[in-house]
Amino acid sequence: MNSRRSWIVFAVGVFAYMAAVLQRSTLGVAGVDAADRFETSAALLSALAVLQLVVYAGLQIPIGLLIDRVGPKLLITTGSAIMVVGQLVLAFAPSIGVAIAGRMLVGAGDAAVFISLIRLINSWFQGRSVPLLSQWTGNIGAIGQILSALPFAWVLHNVGWTPAFAAAASLSFAGFVLGVAFLADRPAGVAEQPRVASVKDAVRGLGATLKRPGTQLGFWTHYVTQSSGTAFALFWGFPFLVSAVGIEQGTASVVLVLIVLTGLVAGPILGILTARFPLRRSNLVLAITATLGAVWAAVLLWPGVPPFWLIVLLVVAMGVGGPGSLIGFDFARSFNPIRSLGSANGIVNVGGFTASFVIMFLIGVILDAQFDAGWSSSLYDLGAFRLAFSVQYLVIGFGVVMLLRARRRTRRKLEEDEGISVGPIWVALLRTWKRRG
Repeated sequence: MNSRRSWIVFAVGVFAYMAAVLQRSTLGVAGVDAADRFETSAALLSALAVLQLVVYAGLQIPIGLLIDRVGPKLLITTGSAIMVVGQLVLAFAPSIGVAIAGRMLVGAGDAAVFISLIRLINSWFQGRSVPLLSQWTGNIGAIGQILSALPFAWVLHNVGWTPAFAAAASLSFAGFVLGVAFLADRPAGVAEQPRVASVKDAVRGLGATLKRPGTQLGFWTHYVTQSSGTAFALFWGFPFLVSAVGIEQGTASVVLVLIVLTGLVAGPILGILTARFPLRRSNLVLAITATLGAVWAAVLLWPGVPPFWLIVLLVVAMGVGGPGSLIGFDFARSFNPIRSLGSANGIVNVGGFTASFVIMFLIGVILDAQFDAGWSSSLYDLGAFRLAFSVQYLVIGFGVVMLLRARRRTRRKLEEDEGISVGPIWVALLRTWKRRG
């Protein structure tokens, strides 16, 4: 099945997703410019990114149901077209309200691309190549973040707001054209999977998908691993690096690129590990989350301005979190039939972006509250950011608790249905010894 045609479909789909990541992340290097252009508060400014993610997350399950009904090609091409419109609205926006409307359109279009591409991969490829290609999808797509941090940032700072966002929109227009020309829902000659006959059947199937412990495990995996890096890269990282830590804008852009470069290295490694040790995937997730928590603690508790090497260590840890979140989709693939995989992937993808927009919004609220109360000398000083970034521990800590609960239910379900022992390694060894005895 891995024919030349399969790789063309994969390449075009990944290009469309890379363009979507560019549109999604352009605001990450434009936060300071947006503050100057629209002259508004931190909380309202964060709404530019927050409402984009609210729309994105809110559409994941409906988009997942649509994938199962109409197929991924239509959704990838439609999503690309909507993002073009949204970025052009933002490019010419005269006020913060119009700009927010444009970003909401970007979020709506972006919502359709990634989970549709994951469905395409599952239709065109089989076996161990699926988790590996899922990781490569995230990695190659993340090049869009490099494009936003370097060439887009250069155009923004040297040519202007409108040309920069219009140029970014052109990449999704190319993705739209290529998608119409080359994408297909499945290989020729492969029978189409049964599709749900009605909305009622779709909702009933969604309920069954939600109830599967493996789907819930995928949701919380995405929630705890992706959110910190997303909140940092999409909005608050650039103001923190420039205004609080004192790094020059050009250097700050390079630091954000390091998140992506780390993912390019870590993604294939995690893909190999998840393919070879499928019963230990949740251990990888917890290790990544614990590392993120430890490095953030070092940054926030460091007396004075954190040293540059520690900032680099932080972005490297967040860079591993991005491909780590893709393990959630591997859980969805493992515990759901392909006919409901679109809705399962949609549920998983809600996790990280829900946590991300909650964190981003709370950071803005806390920054505003400190400035209004006179606790910080400026809106973006280091002390204000320390307290604001600490809110991540509440949001992600809740996710870790829920992940452990979902993992316990998933393991119990596997042991009941398949007779597979997936508890701690020492427990598995003890059970094997008892069976042999």
